Amino acid sequence: MKLSIIGGTGPQGKGLTLRFAKAGFEVALGSRDETRATEVAESLSSENPNLVGSIIGLSNSDAIAFTDKFVIFSVPWTGHNNALNEIKGMLKDKVLIDIVVPLEDGNPRKVAMPPEGSATEAAQAILGPNIPVIGALHNVSANTLNHLDKKINCDILVCGNNLDARLETIALLEKLDVKAYNAGDASSARCLEAITPILIRINMSKAVPFSHAGIKIWPLGE
Repeated sequence: MKLSIIGGTGPQGKGLTLRFAKAGFEVALGSRDETRATEVAESLSSENPNLVGSIIGLSNSDAIAFTDKFVIFSVPWTGHNNALNEIKGMLKDKVLIDIVVPLEDGNPRKVAMPPEGSATEAAQAILGPNIPVIGALHNVSANTLNHLDKKINCDILVCGNNLDARLETIALLEKLDVKAYNAGDASSARCLEAITPILIRINMSKAVPFSHAGIKIWPLGE
């Protein structure tokens, strides 16, 4: 199966590229700068010889054309809306998985939600009702994603207004050997995205003996 990651040259994009390639996907790492995307793809492949041939670097438009269905959107919040406006005409018949968290400029321990309520809802407003936007992967550490010797140490909460796309995304993410849960419609992203700065604050704290922690849904009594 083929998928694309727009903003794939950043830490989370690189980690997801590696994880999906390891799971058997062909991954197109997309960027405005195709040369940069190619360089990063070649670097990831050289560092992980078993993944050679599974990762390619392309322009954003070519990466979107490459994917069977899923476009993972992983750009800095400051460029979120502009980048979506640039690619929205290319997303017919695709599902956009928006993993962006609107962190406050200069302070990753605080959230700065847009007028729509969340980055996921802002993306849906920009793309319109005919392109499903799914919010997911907000609370996963980029550090963890980039260490393939470690299992992803948290569960994934998935939201969006299109139920079929939501369930398809859950099935996709579970290919990464994680448990993903249906968290409801796009308005749930207001809660899910806001968890990230709390995790960042905890992980940065000298009062706890760990870092890069995530969240897990745990049955009562276990």
